[in-house]
Amino acid sequence: MALWQGRSRRKLTGGRIKFSRGKRKTEISREQQVTVIGEDSKKLVRTRGGNSKFRVLLCNHVNVYVPKSKLTKKTLLKTVLENPANPNYVRRNIITKGAIIDTEMGKAKVTSRPGQDGVLNAILI
Repeated sequence: MALWQGRSRRKLTGGRIKFSRGKRKTEISREQQVTVIGEDSKKLVRTRGGNSKFRVLLCNHVNVYVPKSKLTKKTLLKTVLENPANPNYVRRNIITKGAIIDTEMGKAKVTSRPGQDGVLNAILI
Protein backbone atom coordinates (compact mmCIF):
# COMPACT_ATOMS: atom_id res chain seq x y z
CA MET A 1 0.00 0.00 0.00
CA ALA A 2 1.41 3.38 -1.01
CA LEU A 3 1.63 6.15 1.55
CA TRP A 4 0.07 9.47 0.53
CA GLN A 5 1.74 12.73 1.54
CA GLY A 6 -0.74 15.13 0.03
CA ARG A 7 -3.14 17.51 1.75
CA SER A 8 -5.71 16.05 4.14
CA ARG A 9 -9.27 15.55 2.93
CA ARG A 10 -10.57 16.97 6.20
CA LYS A 11 -10.60 20.50 7.62
CA LEU A 12 -9.51 21.26 11.19
CA THR A 13 -13.20 21.44 12.09
CA GLY A 14 -13.78 17.94 10.73
CA GLY A 15 -15.58 19.06 7.60
CA ARG A 16 -14.76 17.45 4.27
CA ILE A 17 -12.77 19.24 1.56
CA LYS A 18 -13.85 18.50 -2.02
CA PHE A 19 -10.75 18.44 -4.22
CA SER A 20 -10.95 19.58 -7.84
CA ARG A 21 -8.24 17.07 -8.75
CA GLY A 22 -7.09 13.59 -7.81
CA LYS A 23 -3.88 12.35 -6.29
CA ARG A 24 -0.55 12.91 -8.02
CA LYS A 25 2.45 10.62 -8.31
CA THR A 26 4.63 13.25 -6.63
CA GLU A 27 2.46 12.97 -3.49
CA ILE A 28 3.13 9.25 -3.05
CA SER A 29 5.92 8.33 -0.63
CA ARG A 30 7.94 5.16 -0.30
CA GLU A 31 7.29 2.37 2.15
CA GLN A 32 8.99 2.90 5.49
CA GLN A 33 12.28 1.04 5.95
CA VAL A 34 13.32 1.02 9.58
CA THR A 35 16.82 0.74 11.06
CA VAL A 36 17.38 -2.22 13.38
CA ILE A 37 20.36 -3.65 15.24
CA GLY A 38 22.39 -6.13 13.20
CA GLU A 39 25.40 -6.53 10.91
CA ASP A 40 26.03 -3.25 9.02
CA SER A 41 23.89 -2.88 5.88
CA LYS A 42 23.05 0.22 3.80
CA LYS A 43 20.80 0.77 0.81
CA LEU A 44 21.20 3.36 -1.95
CA VAL A 45 17.89 4.99 -2.91
CA ARG A 46 17.29 7.19 -5.96
CA THR A 47 15.32 10.30 -5.02
CA ARG A 48 13.57 13.06 -6.90
CA GLY A 49 15.67 14.86 -9.47
CA GLY A 50 18.10 11.94 -9.88
CA ASN A 51 19.69 12.59 -6.50
CA SER A 52 20.43 9.77 -4.08
CA LYS A 53 20.47 9.03 -0.37
CA PHE A 54 21.65 6.17 1.78
CA ARG A 55 19.39 4.31 4.19
CA VAL A 56 20.81 2.37 7.11
CA LEU A 57 18.89 -0.91 7.30
CA LEU A 58 21.05 -2.74 9.86
CA CYS A 59 23.62 -1.23 12.17
CA ASN A 60 25.72 -2.46 15.08
CA HIS A 61 28.10 0.51 15.46
CA VAL A 62 27.32 4.12 16.36
CA ASN A 63 29.36 7.34 16.33
CA VAL A 64 29.06 8.69 19.90
CA TYR A 65 29.96 12.30 20.72
CA VAL A 66 31.27 12.84 24.26
CA PRO A 67 30.49 16.44 25.39
CA LYS A 68 33.10 16.53 28.20
CA SER A 69 36.10 15.58 26.08
CA LYS A 70 34.58 16.96 22.83
CA LEU A 71 35.53 13.80 20.94
CA THR A 72 33.57 11.41 18.76
CA LYS A 73 34.21 7.68 19.08
CA LYS A 74 32.86 4.70 17.15
CA THR A 75 31.40 2.23 19.61
CA LEU A 76 29.34 -0.96 19.64
CA LEU A 77 25.57 -0.70 19.88
CA LYS A 78 23.88 -2.99 22.43
CA THR A 79 20.13 -2.30 22.51
CA VAL A 80 17.38 0.31 22.31
CA LEU A 81 16.21 1.49 25.74
CA GLU A 82 13.59 4.14 24.81
CA ASN A 83 11.98 5.44 21.66
CA PRO A 84 9.58 8.40 21.82
CA ALA A 85 8.43 7.80 18.22
CA ASN A 86 6.69 4.52 19.12
CA PRO A 87 6.80 2.40 22.31
CA ASN A 88 6.71 -0.80 20.23
CA TYR A 89 10.01 0.16 18.55
CA VAL A 90 11.84 -0.65 21.80
CA ARG A 91 10.72 -4.28 21.66
CA ARG A 92 11.72 -4.57 18.01
CA ASN A 93 15.05 -2.65 18.50
CA ILE A 94 14.12 -0.04 15.86
CA ILE A 95 16.30 3.08 15.86
CA THR A 96 14.96 6.54 14.95
CA LYS A 97 16.04 10.08 15.76
CA GLY A 98 15.55 10.79 19.47
CA ALA A 99 15.84 7.16 20.55
CA ILE A 100 17.81 6.38 23.71
CA ILE A 101 20.27 3.57 23.02
CA ASP A 102 22.65 1.55 25.16
CA THR A 103 26.27 1.50 23.97
CA GLU A 104 29.57 0.26 25.38
CA MET A 105 30.24 3.81 26.62
CA GLY A 106 26.81 4.14 28.26
CA LYS A 107 23.45 5.67 27.36
CA ALA A 108 23.28 7.87 24.26
CA LYS A 109 20.58 9.78 22.37
CA VAL A 110 20.41 9.41 18.58
CA THR A 111 20.86 12.77 16.82
CA SER A 112 20.86 11.66 13.17
CA ARG A 113 18.08 10.26 10.99
CA PRO A 114 19.47 6.87 9.91
CA GLY A 115 16.84 6.38 7.20
CA GLN A 116 17.66 9.78 5.65
CA ASP A 117 21.32 10.50 6.46
CA GLY A 118 22.82 7.04 6.03
CA VAL A 119 24.79 7.28 9.28
CA LEU A 120 24.03 6.67 12.95
CA ASN A 121 25.24 9.46 15.26
CA ALA A 122 24.47 9.89 18.96
CA ILE A 123 25.41 12.09 21.92
CA LEU A 124 26.36 10.63 25.30
CA ILE A 125 23.87 11.33 28.08
